Amino acid sequence: MQRSSLRRHVAVCGIATTVLVGLTATGPTTPAVAAPDVFRPQLVTVDTPSRADKELLQTLGLDLTEHAGQDYVEVVLHTAEDATALLAAGLGYDVRIPDLLAREAENNQVNAAYAASTVSSPLPSGRDTYRTLADYDADMAALASAHPGLVKSFSLPHPSLDGRQINGVEIGRDVTGPERGLPVFLMLGVHHAREWPSGEHAMEFAVDLVENYGTDPRITDLVNRSRVVVVPVLNVDGFELSRTDGGLVDLREIDGGGTGTILGTPGNAYKRKNCRLVDGQDTPDGTCRAGSLTSPGGYGTGVDLNRNYGGYWGGPGASDVFADPTYRGADAFSEPETQNIRELISGRQVTTLVTNHTFSNLVLRPNGAAPDLVPSSEGVPLGDPYDEAALKALGDSMAAQNGYTSQHAWELYDTTGSVEDWSYNATGGFGYTFEIGPDEFHPPFPEVVDEYLGAGPYAGKGNREAFLLALENAVNPATHSVLTGKAPAGSTLRLRKTFATPTWDGSIQDSLDTTMTVGRDGRYTWHVNPSTRPVVKDRQVETVSGDPVREESWTGTTAPLRFTDQEFTVDRTVDLLEIELDWPTPDDLDLEVYRKNADGSLTEAGSSGNAVAEKERVLLQDPAQGTYVLRVINFASVTPNWTLTAALFDAETSTVPGLVENWTLTCERNGQVVQTVPVVVDRGQQLRVDLTACGRR
Repeated sequence: MQRSSLRRHVAVCGIATTVLVGLTATGPTTPAVAAPDVFRPQLVTVDTPSRADKELLQTLGLDLTEHAGQDYVEVVLHTAEDATALLAAGLGYDVRIPDLLAREAENNQVNAAYAASTVSSPLPSGRDTYRTLADYDADMAALASAHPGLVKSFSLPHPSLDGRQINGVEIGRDVTGPERGLPVFLMLGVHHAREWPSGEHAMEFAVDLVENYGTDPRITDLVNRSRVVVVPVLNVDGFELSRTDGGLVDLREIDGGGTGTILGTPGNAYKRKNCRLVDGQDTPDGTCRAGSLTSPGGYGTGVDLNRNYGGYWGGPGASDVFADPTYRGADAFSEPETQNIRELISGRQVTTLVTNHTFSNLVLRPNGAAPDLVPSSEGVPLGDPYDEAALKALGDSMAAQNGYTSQHAWELYDTTGSVEDWSYNATGGFGYTFEIGPDEFHPPFPEVVDEYLGAGPYAGKGNREAFLLALENAVNPATHSVLTGKAPAGSTLRLRKTFATPTWDGSIQDSLDTTMTVGRDGRYTWHVNPSTRPVVKDRQVETVSGDPVREESWTGTTAPLRFTDQEFTVDRTVDLLEIELDWPTPDDLDLEVYRKNADGSLTEAGSSGNAVAEKERVLLQDPAQGTYVLRVINFASVTPNWTLTAALFDAETSTVPGLVENWTLTCERNGQVVQTVPVVVDRGQQLRVDLTACGRR
């Protein structure tokens, strides 16, 4: 879409209403506002050309989606007040779906027609419509019943706030037997209630593995070498509301095509969070629906489960305001849903994890927050993950199967408290988020089929093939660690570690405690994660090296609601171009930077539009040689004197030294610890640990 060169000062508002404020060198136009009669929930694309814009957007308490790019974030507006908040913040946007409830009705019609015309879909299960929560539970129970040696169903220990069990399945050869030290692949779905395809793909992958076991050599080999754990619906309360409300019959035909049904449809179809109604307190079972009526779409109540995990909990991209869509919870792991996943991962050697979401066609990898951010708990920049090269390689490989974009999670926008960030940094197991589909939270069901199996140039691949690559990574010894040796037959081996996990401002206590049983031959092979957590490994940090290699400054005055341009030439190869804008009063100036093309046109390279009294800065990495236009915008300054500085720097990469940690390996017989050995093992390393002394006592 065409975007204004001064996006911070352009807004499009409402369904049938346009509010346009254009800022030029000659001054602004006068806005014309005419409020629509009825505001219906809508999906909008918000212009965020700079990181500062994304940060500003995250402070507004709006319902951000996972669909975002370098210069935009898509947002659900539930009320006219939401649209007003965007306008007041100066963030421009375009309406993409003007009426989400009408869109829901249209999708339901498409789904009904598809189901009526389809005997069995191409999916492994043959389903032709979205599952309900009861369908998921029934399908998992049926898999376990039909394949007793291959599948077992289970319930996680903590019921939801509304009193529901959270169920899953485990798949593997001799799955009901003792733990044999196999690597664990974990797949999750429906952290966010409205993201129905995330559960469908998780469930279909489970069915796929089971139905093709014994006939497909690749799947048979992978299942034999692993334990696959699938929890298709984590946010059971929220999903039940979203799926129930979102599946309502479209009654517009009864009222002659009027708007009664649309206006009366409960808004929980687009609910995001769980059913926490009172912060930090439980409420009686079954009260979630009534509590969700206190905010439009139910989005204001609850905790965002994917901001509630312990890894850097409480940092950027996670709100501390209960009513905000990204509310992080009263404490790390405050919610029963995240407690369940914490205990599941802490009690198993999960070497690879995939958590499914919608939408954006993305494969996201750690970290969730940008590498130059500095948690106060650590005092040094986050940097890139220690295993960045390997994480990127697998992410790129999976994205090549489904046509998605492979990138860091922070390139979408900063996020803290997500499951894969905590899991990776606490255990070393690789973790990824799949943002399924290009356009909607729960699109017409035929699109779910295409995303799983692949369509067009990705036909026969899709997320199915990407998931299989993730499972192959889980079983590959080069991506984790292996312990081997001898121990008494039937003895229990235990690996333990207790440590502090950093949050943004402090830390929490975590512990990993996993076991396996030695086989009858007295030999064991145990696939485990490395002993040293990534979060305490050596950290690579890029810093400016000394004085600038070239610098130029300007001073000037710009009248209110106008701008001034200066040109700066990058005439050599450098690592960084830094542009800083300063002024002596606590007013509001903005900064935009453009690359000047051969034909004289401008391409935006960066911008900074901070709040009042915050000075502006744009940093460009590896800037291309050529001419840049530096634009000073007087947005709200009554004393518009300023100083603009552009500087070229070489940078150097420094290493923040890390730690070396060990597992504590014990051998137990009849419930008693007989032998204890500290174990230090790296990724890709196979270490022999002889525990025969365990049998001599």
